[in-house]
Amino acid sequence: MKLIKKIKDKFLSLPKLLRIILIILVVLGITWFIYSRVIASSKKITYKTTEVAKGTLITSISATGTITSSNKTIITTGATGTIKKVYVKNGDTITKNQKIAEVTLDEAGVNNQTTAWANYLTMQQNQKAAIADRTAADLKMWQDRQAILDAQTEYNNMVAGAWNPKTKAEYTYNEKAIVTKTLELAKQTFTVDETEYNNSTAFVAKAQQQASEAYENYKKVSSTIYAPISGIISNLSLATGVIISNTSNSITVSTGTNSSQNSSTVTSHTVGSITNPKGQYQATLSLTESDIVKIKAGQKVTMTMDAFSGITFTGKVLSVDVAGATTSGVTSYSVVVLLDDTDKEIYANMAVSATIIINSKADILLIPSTAIDTAADGTVTVRTIKDNITSTVTITIGETNDSETEVTSGLNEGDTIISSSVSAQSKSNNNTTSSFGSSTTNKSGGSFNMGGPPGGF
Repeated sequence: MKLIKKIKDKFLSLPKLLRIILIILVVLGITWFIYSRVIASSKKITYKTTEVAKGTLITSISATGTITSSNKTIITTGATGTIKKVYVKNGDTITKNQKIAEVTLDEAGVNNQTTAWANYLTMQQNQKAAIADRTAADLKMWQDRQAILDAQTEYNNMVAGAWNPKTKAEYTYNEKAIVTKTLELAKQTFTVDETEYNNSTAFVAKAQQQASEAYENYKKVSSTIYAPISGIISNLSLATGVIISNTSNSITVSTGTNSSQNSSTVTSHTVGSITNPKGQYQATLSLTESDIVKIKAGQKVTMTMDAFSGITFTGKVLSVDVAGATTSGVTSYSVVVLLDDTDKEIYANMAVSATIIINSKADILLIPSTAIDTAADGTVTVRTIKDNITSTVTITIGETNDSETEVTSGLNEGDTIISSSVSAQSKSNNNTTSSFGSSTTNKSGGSFNMGGPPGGF
């Protein structure tokens, strides 16, 4: 106490200016002491470690798109009038071409049905004519074959030196020319008629297709509404007495062969849908120029949809559109994905987030990509730990994805490496600005403290 009193008295005896200076120096000293301790503590870094292990490296590309094909087929009709009778109800299982409803046609509906039927009869007649033309072409070829045989016989007789059977004398110069040219013409005629016969097959097929399309168009405007496929009916909006008129803006069917013959255009109305339980869904994804070159048919795909939270759908790449489309200077490419069977009710145009598996390598050494340090000359290194001693090791790497990298040489399974570092001041898994990058999952859960800077208090 005496010492303190003596120091106090000595301090008070000093000039006022000197006392102020001494107080400032003491405060600065205390502040520097506290600050140094805090800085030293904050600069202590804890390194997260990871054990090198074998695993599977999956490389993928992300994309977005929509469901473009569902297992539902729309039921449409071009008939206009009043619903007379409905044969089915929602939930019924029906077969293709089964009757769904009958319509009492109005005047426009009757005209459309009559036009469509006349068009079908014309196409049917054209089909029969094409078949008859094919038979005629076949007969003409047989006649041509006989003509060749006859001409060849006379030519052989002439070459052998025999007399002309018609004149009973030697062949004259003109007769020899006629025989030779007759054989050539017979062969050429056969070639022409053979080509006509071969082409007739395509003409018959085309006529059959036109007749079939004409009949389908007739069914779309007839007084009977038919099921387009087999399945379970849903969303049926028909009831006895309901009037359907030509006011819809859905698909259009033609009831004529062309614009001048038996032609009439009607607008089809959607009256329900049919679900095919065995039908598969398709999604169309949009990819960039840099990604599309990595995509090929058969690659596996995983997908999620906002409509089904927590559910992952699987599928495979069905086709790749290599033509692409350019919009505002940006080119995109479409990829069609076939979804695997699912019991979920998926609708067309639902949004899809997809991951396309580009490559998968199993049983390889993997390390976190954050553990890698690449020098300016391309040398790749990691820091290893053994017996609490760190060292820098040069490694060779293979493929990589967003989080992991394959190691082909320089490390062994079971080695412990520094994968990331954590500053003591944050006391969290946030990274410092060290060259070890961002934090990664630590398989071994290990960590160690490298201490503060030299000279810390």
